[in-house]
Amino acid sequence: MGDEISRHEFSEEDFLLFRERLEQETRQLKQVFQQQAFDNAPETGGFELEICLTDPSGRPRPDNARFLEQVSDLDVVPELSRFNVELNTPPRQLSADALSLMHGSLQQTWSECTRAAGMLGDRLLMIGTLPSLNESDLTVANMSDMERYRALNEQVFRLRNGVPLHLDIQGRDHLQTIHEDVMLEAAATSFQVHFQMNQQQAVNCYNASLLTCAPLVAACANSPYLFGYDLWDETRIPLFEQSVRVRGIEGESRRPERVWFGSGFVRESLFELFEENLRRFPPLLPELQDDSGQHSVLDGFFHLRLHNGTLWRWVRPLVGSSNDRLHLRLEQRVMPAGPTVADNIANAAFYYGMLVALYDDPVLQANPFEIVKADFYRAARYGLDADMHWRGGRKVNVGELILQQLLPSAHAGLTRLGLDQADARHYLDIIRQRVASGQTGAAWQRAWMEKYHGSGAELVLGYHEQQESDKPVHEWPV
Repeated sequence: MGDEISRHEFSEEDFLLFRERLEQETRQLKQVFQQQAFDNAPETGGFELEICLTDPSGRPRPDNARFLEQVSDLDVVPELSRFNVELNTPPRQLSADALSLMHGSLQQTWSECTRAAGMLGDRLLMIGTLPSLNESDLTVANMSDMERYRALNEQVFRLRNGVPLHLDIQGRDHLQTIHEDVMLEAAATSFQVHFQMNQQQAVNCYNASLLTCAPLVAACANSPYLFGYDLWDETRIPLFEQSVRVRGIEGESRRPERVWFGSGFVRESLFELFEENLRRFPPLLPELQDDSGQHSVLDGFFHLRLHNGTLWRWVRPLVGSSNDRLHLRLEQRVMPAGPTVADNIANAAFYYGMLVALYDDPVLQANPFEIVKADFYRAARYGLDADMHWRGGRKVNVGELILQQLLPSAHAGLTRLGLDQADARHYLDIIRQRVASGQTGAAWQRAWMEKYHGSGAELVLGYHEQQESDKPVHEWPV
């Protein structure tokens, strides 16, 4: 959800000044693209893991302030609700034993966080949607104490003219409800994977990332339950899209939502996405930077980056910096959290491998954007049972496609990056066994409920017990 801001109330003048600075910085960014001035460092990867805090009975516990004090030496930050936090680990160049190092770093952070939570009587859970969560838990009283979140809530409903949000998800069950704040977003926790690339790779990498969305969301699904309803395999997708539903600027022929799959493939430059951000979306958080506070090259794009942070594309372009030079990276946002550290790293490896294998593959031109988009939502709803289109529109089961084509391609992609072969085989084999068995996190949760007919909280306890075993989800007994 981004960095903290200084206040949550804004004037009309704030919006006008912010818009002026956003336009200026967008023009400056265009020049950076034209001059090809981005850092061309080797491909680098990283991620953010959002997790849930629960009590010993499996219910959400709004305790992140005490928890954050307990882990103050770690790179752990608050999320929207008091029962969520986000774990971060250092980015790494994607070569040699980077996957093992990522696993070790995340495992160490997770273990230290688990110990800290235990000292408070809390438990941690990596899961896309928390089965024990009630809608009554999602109130402003449970919002983390940050100005950014107060401002987000106020501005979303200002743009909605005070109209409550209508959540409507048709899955195995049908959930409809009305909600009067943005806290629905706190019901969704994700594993956001970053990929830094050079400018010459950027267009094909973005388009390839869109193509990976359907197989990723099918293979990684871990969010079937919300408020006691059995919905999509990856219910996070429609939940997040509807939880901050604010349409773009009037006058566009097709007014987009702020959470969306995008309007099409990129043609010539990732700048097209930042220009679209300016053209199609009004500022949401018009925090103004004090010009005297600029200390790095990134400070010159403060307003552009803040605006981009209030637009939640499922594949989001980011402007960052390293060695005081701007760089480009992608944030792949379709994957849920969990179920285990090993599953998360396997999911990241699968994404990196597919991305590199596909970014100069003719398959990118084979399917129209609207078909790729439809495949993504179908895979989010039906998981490994979904069909998707591949190479010239041929329809194939997504699980078969992963096993027969995408896993070999992903291995070739990891090899192309120079990653350790044993690591590549190990992590991709976790995906292979998960897909071959059909036991994703979503499938395991449904199998548990079918066997035990328990409550959401009881499911959380069963899930937590298996998560503590540190075995990948395809090895979990029901």
